[in-house]
Amino acid sequence: MHLWAYFTDPILRAPTWGTFFMCIGSALMGVILFLQKRSLLGESLSHAAYPGIVLGVTGMALFFPQQEGWGFLAVLGAAFVSSLLGLVSVEWLERKKKVSADTALCAVLSFFFGIGIVAMSFLQSSFPAWQRHVQMLLFGQAATMQDIHIFVYALLSVVVVLFFSLAFRPLQAFLFDRQYAKSLGIRVKALERVIFLLLLLSLMIGIRSVGITLVSAMAVAPAVAARQYTESFRPMLWLAAIFGAISGLVGNFLSIALSQEGMSLPTGPMIVLSSFTIALLSLLFAPRRGWIARAYRIGAFRFRCVQENILKQMWKQGKLKEEGILYRVALWRLQNQGWVVKKGEGFELTLDGMRKAASVVRLHRLWELYLTQTLKVETHAVHHNAEEMEHILTPELEARLTAHLANPKRDPHQQPIPERF
Repeated sequence: MHLWAYFTDPILRAPTWGTFFMCIGSALMGVILFLQKRSLLGESLSHAAYPGIVLGVTGMALFFPQQEGWGFLAVLGAAFVSSLLGLVSVEWLERKKKVSADTALCAVLSFFFGIGIVAMSFLQSSFPAWQRHVQMLLFGQAATMQDIHIFVYALLSVVVVLFFSLAFRPLQAFLFDRQYAKSLGIRVKALERVIFLLLLLSLMIGIRSVGITLVSAMAVAPAVAARQYTESFRPMLWLAAIFGAISGLVGNFLSIALSQEGMSLPTGPMIVLSSFTIALLSLLFAPRRGWIARAYRIGAFRFRCVQENILKQMWKQGKLKEEGILYRVALWRLQNQGWVVKKGEGFELTLDGMRKAASVVRLHRLWELYLTQTLKVETHAVHHNAEEMEHILTPELEARLTAHLANPKRDPHQQPIPERF
């Protein structure tokens, strides 16, 4: 099947376009949750919608039995009200009863979801034909979406994008510091209400695609992935929207393509798995914040410390024998850099190695002198800190220390400070 058919086919276009727009709106709102460190709020509010879904499905079956496409709006309306009650409950527990945020969120999640299960049990025993409608929204069923869903999801995405475009500066100040935003004259409470309103709408509409149990992942995972590539708010929004859109398209494509091969894979979970995969790959391979890049930088720094300690030791002792595999690797690296040379059974410093080692010793003794003269630290307590700082101090800081200490010649232990090369 041609890829363009996913966007034009009468059966496939609704799931494709619907999940595309839904994921963009959810991802943008998820950035706010992530930056506020309230990711669990999305999970709590989505589960709080369960009682409303049960009541909404009841109303849909009673009043819109033949109009399932439009009837889902009534279900989303009931879910919105139920989730709003959950939000009010969370705020009440946190502000009035001084309950911690995580406790309040977990309590609301469990309470509302429990009510939904009880209501669902009653409906299942009294009206078993209605159960499939609730199950569809509990776990999501994007494959049965209709063209009306495209319109609703696109409208939500437009509203969310307009909100971020028009309120970008106030929102940026609000996320940076609430009190700072107030000092600028920003109506923080009104802004917060709009954020919660759009968050609820994003979650409620996303329920139709990925279900109550997974919809919060569509809000948080793209934000987690985007954060690994930038520290700025605007690029993070763009990246989150892109990752969300990719997750929706890839998940929808995999669900349909693999189903044609005989595997029955629901669209909602495939979207969430795609989003999680992007987040996981970003956590691992992002250029600066990724785990692999960080592990490499940490390993490289520690290895450099070992090399500099070897140079310093050789500068003091004159010669060094191989001691263990790490020393052998470090000495091999120092030899390639032209700082040490093999002499008999050991190694000796070259002229460049002498200069490098003297530079490390100089930084060590300058820092010891700075601690004792400027910070008034006892002489016997400065060595350990200097052992760490000698590997961190830059040439600029060395120049400032030298000027601050008036180009000293001896350290606190009356040892000579090598000249700067």
